[in-house]
Amino acid sequence: MPEIRQLPAHVADLIAAGEVVERPASVVKELVENALDAGASAVVVEIRRGGMGLIRVTDNGCGIAPSQLPTAFLRHATSKLRRAEDLGAIGTLGFRGEALAAIAAVSRVEILTRRAGDAAGAVLRLEGGQAGQVEEAGAPEGTAIAVRDLFFNTPARLKFMRKDSAETAAVAGLMQHLALSHPAVSFRFVKDGTEAMHTPGDGRLDSAVYAALGRDFARGLVAAEGRGGEVAVSGFITAPLMGRGSRAMQTFFVNGRYIKSQLLTAALEEGYRNQIMKGKFPGCVLSVTLPAAAVDVNVHPAKTQVKFAREREVFDAVYHTVLDALEARGGAVAAPPKAAPRPEAFFQRMDAAAYRAQEAEKAAARQETASRCTDAAAYHAQGRKAAEGVRSPLSAPAREASAAAEAPLFGGKSPVRPVFDTEWKHAAVADSTGGFTYRTVRQTQDTESGRNGTPASDTAGGRGPAAQQPRERSSEEAPSRRMSAISAAPASVTARAELEMPGKPLIPAIPDGDQVPGQQALPAEEAPWRIAGEVLRTYIVCESADGCVWLIDKHAAHERINFDRMCSAKTPPMRQTLLQPAAVQLEREDAALLLENLELLEQAGFACEDFGDGAVLVREVPSDIDAGDAAAVLEEFAGQLRAGRSLEERRESLLHTMACKAAIKGGWKSDPAELRVLVDKVQRGEVRFCPHGRPVAVKLTKYELEKMFKRA
Repeated sequence: MPEIRQLPAHVADLIAAGEVVERPASVVKELVENALDAGASAVVVEIRRGGMGLIRVTDNGCGIAPSQLPTAFLRHATSKLRRAEDLGAIGTLGFRGEALAAIAAVSRVEILTRRAGDAAGAVLRLEGGQAGQVEEAGAPEGTAIAVRDLFFNTPARLKFMRKDSAETAAVAGLMQHLALSHPAVSFRFVKDGTEAMHTPGDGRLDSAVYAALGRDFARGLVAAEGRGGEVAVSGFITAPLMGRGSRAMQTFFVNGRYIKSQLLTAALEEGYRNQIMKGKFPGCVLSVTLPAAAVDVNVHPAKTQVKFAREREVFDAVYHTVLDALEARGGAVAAPPKAAPRPEAFFQRMDAAAYRAQEAEKAAARQETASRCTDAAAYHAQGRKAAEGVRSPLSAPAREASAAAEAPLFGGKSPVRPVFDTEWKHAAVADSTGGFTYRTVRQTQDTESGRNGTPASDTAGGRGPAAQQPRERSSEEAPSRRMSAISAAPASVTARAELEMPGKPLIPAIPDGDQVPGQQALPAEEAPWRIAGEVLRTYIVCESADGCVWLIDKHAAHERINFDRMCSAKTPPMRQTLLQPAAVQLEREDAALLLENLELLEQAGFACEDFGDGAVLVREVPSDIDAGDAAAVLEEFAGQLRAGRSLEERRESLLHTMACKAAIKGGWKSDPAELRVLVDKVQRGEVRFCPHGRPVAVKLTKYELEKMFKRA
């Protein structure tokens, strides 16, 4: 058996540092929490190169005595615990006594401090955990700690650090949480010499939200405050219509400590049930206050998770607080309150003369309304007569009389009046600018035939005068028959059309070809399946030739079709440039993740750039994606990037999101042709599962159906 030995102190410190110091943001968290525990009202955090080059935290707290500086950097040295019983009621942010020792073990540290009333301050320098001598130095009241060259003596940890922009975004996100948890403290964050955040420290949570999360997020918040037993809840929640694409904007604090809790998230979203759009998540800044003995904060090394003694009580307090805030606001739709009618509006006092005058005004108004309706009816009747005139040509005197009747009263040109041809369902519109009448080929043909004295039915190949009557064409009539009728028109028709439309090409009412552009021609043979209908505007009911019934999820099927098409595309996707670029507001860490993957977004059809303060400016989006869905796509993609997947996995996750946003949604009214294409691909086996792994279709055999009805 190998010999058991006690690890050297330096190695033990490095192991402890691996648990406490994960990245530069971990260092900032420990140092700022110590400053808050020291009673500071103003904290300044400065970083360079994402914190790898320099981290300096300055506060105006109580300071440290010069004689206690070496002790402060020893393991398990703390001023916040005295007895074992204190672990059951922790009221400070830092309490383990390992932060300073772990930070000093993997960096070069310099601490400068002075207590109130001391004539001079003291400075201490450490390198790799080895402390120097305490020296006297001039210093303002408070403490300033500078951490340089993080992980300089642990290259194995150094190679796992991310880009400077990602580490800077992580520190910025941490500073947001610290500022929101302590609105009475003024926080100032400086990155590479530029101020990125500065909160006023006036004690108002809305001021801290505005400074830390931005104006767009702050303007859509609803105040929430409530209590359940010993649990008090206060803060802000977003309006239901301001839902986000991810849970990144949900911020919870327990006794002033930022935490991540599935319990609080579930309570928040339960309060929004049936009030927020599906696929959207509410945002919040909620602070939960309860007795220190009712919560255990010593269950996670990073102290970001806690355990409640009475979880149900905490859940109910958060749930009812959110529900009451939404009900007080008016729910999902904020309808403005109607003003109560004034009492005098119900009863009016007037003499007989005033009453008769009022009735006379009402009668005049009714008469004017009736005359307008008569004029409108006459106008529509005149339009119908004009339409009949196009189909049944008038004689020359009749045309002159009709033209004189339709002439404007005060000169100028006649207004544009559409004339509908029931044969082709196209309109012949009088152009008021050029004085020419543009008609369809069929109308021109009928007019020419009437002027020559030949029945229009003979010229067009009809069957006598009955063909002149308007009739509806059958939907089964092939487009080729329509085109043959048009191509059979004599040359005089074309010449007449050219005279009536000089300089303008003759455009047929039905395009050339056997199908309308943009539509896919279905195979001539009968498909071995039949669409029986659609239920809930989501599931297609289909009957196959073998007597089976299929239920097909149209959204999942279309999503898979889009995903396969995007994956197999050999050319870059088509883009659409936004008329007005959209600024997508994200968490600073999420924005940094997107900016690290700009090349991947470029390949997918997005043109994005940094807009500052956690915002990403979108200038171009893929043609498959609606401009309004660009923000949701980027939010979901940023959430998936947190998993740290490979390049190929990140590309697939982005295509998953794009395919989902571009697919037909459940509840939409779909065209039968769309449903036919989806069913055809499912029946041919091209589509079986959606990109997320959900089944696309469910098959029920005839035996299973008969068994349900006790027929088998």
